[in-house]
Amino acid sequence: MVKNSGLFALRSGWSRSAKALIFLLLVWGVMPLWVQAQPTPSSPVPYPSRGGMGMMNDQRFIVMMIPHHEGAIAMADLALTRAQHPEIKQLAQNIQKSQSQEIQEMQTWYQQWYGTKVPPWSAGQGGMMNGMGHHGMMGMMGGQTDLTTLKNAQNFDQVFIQEMIPHHQMAVMMAQHLLWNTQRPEMKQLAQAIIQSQNQEIQKMQTWYQKWYGKS
Repeated sequence: MVKNSGLFALRSGWSRSAKALIFLLLVWGVMPLWVQAQPTPSSPVPYPSRGGMGMMNDQRFIVMMIPHHEGAIAMADLALTRAQHPEIKQLAQNIQKSQSQEIQEMQTWYQQWYGTKVPPWSAGQGGMMNGMGHHGMMGMMGGQTDLTTLKNAQNFDQVFIQEMIPHHQMAVMMAQHLLWNTQRPEMKQLAQAIIQSQNQEIQKMQTWYQKWYGKS
């Protein structure tokens, strides 16, 4: 059984995404809570407290989550051609399908609610991500750092898990914070779907990692 699942990716290679995630936890003041909780694979990813976080409103969430989803899809595209385990390939297909659909929904809502297309997101833009630096934030958003690491990985499946777990954890934390602020039922349903589906995928990847590589 894998213990301390919240810190899993940090102990397993210290990827750029994992380092960026630990930075966020420290900034948000939730590291003591995370360490103390020591969740098991059957437990959901712990969420940050309200203190110290910027306002995650509907507009900001969509602007940030679309490139985050696009990063996961790009990583999944690589997995379909490079992964050795059928479980990873199936996970990649699920990510492509679910997150592509969510991107389309968010783009439609943004146009309806704000009267314009979703603007591009940049690493220096707004709120809780300020102060991370370009490379750390791009890693968490699924940018070139993640893709470069995956493209150069000798053991693709192992590195894919190391990169995708903190990427999913970031999405879960963003979705939880959205639930505290949104009043729109569409956004509440989206946030709940992200939390449920990506926590389940995190648990699967942790189980596979323990089984295939004997590490926790």
